[in-house]
Amino acid sequence: MDCSTYKRYHIHGHDTRKLLEDYFSDKPGMAFGEDMVIFPIKSLIQAFAAGHIKGDILLDLSIGSLVHHLYSACEFFKDIIVLKIKDRCILELKRWVDKRTGAFHWGHAAKHHADIEGKSHQLEDKEVKVRSAIQHVMKCNLEKENMTEPIVLPPADCIISAWLLEFISKDQDDYIRYLRKFSRLLKPGGHFLLIGSLGETYYTVGKEKFHAFSYDEDFARKVLEKEGFIIDECKVQQRTAVSDLSDYKAVIFIAAHKK
Repeated sequence: MDCSTYKRYHIHGHDTRKLLEDYFSDKPGMAFGEDMVIFPIKSLIQAFAAGHIKGDILLDLSIGSLVHHLYSACEFFKDIIVLKIKDRCILELKRWVDKRTGAFHWGHAAKHHADIEGKSHQLEDKEVKVRSAIQHVMKCNLEKENMTEPIVLPPADCIISAWLLEFISKDQDDYIRYLRKFSRLLKPGGHFLLIGSLGETYYTVGKEKFHAFSYDEDFARKVLEKEGFIIDECKVQQRTAVSDLSDYKAVIFIAAHKK
């Protein structure tokens, strides 16, 4: 398939549940557990354990209806505000937050968190804390000056963005433009936690292929520094998954703070 025919996440949307099942679940044969679930969990636990990433408000700007990257954050922030582009992502996430019938099962992610932290006896408490911390799940428009118009959000102490920038950006200029928009939501001195896939040109959801902007570690570092961030930590894990659903080469985690 010609890459010019790939769909765009923020324009066309996709089956949110299918994305979760194929890339983030614990179903038999799911190839991406190490890269998409365990690596981000370990990286975030270690970043928060340092003790300097904390505050009142954390904003989440991530792909689909992910939850597993917020388990550590709930221990260090009073309120988590989740911003989503698509209504179907909001519905899927709220189904989990409200413990409705048919919600996606994130128990495997909670168990990974508890095991890595050595707190397996607190497994149930972990999910309760995350649900309590997610105060708002809001729709946003990336093209507006104020993405949450008419609501004006207070500046955040931290932003987590997982697998979103590469899926909404068609090229380098787009990536920089959206990163700049995200940065405006952050307090001076606030932290930015980035999770993404390197060298990716597409990912598949169901029978449809979606565009991904391909970048490398050097680009990610340089663009963050140019936009006024100081990088505190950067980790790259080479791909372990064997699957043709996506062609990413590695997964990156960056913890940075705004000058």
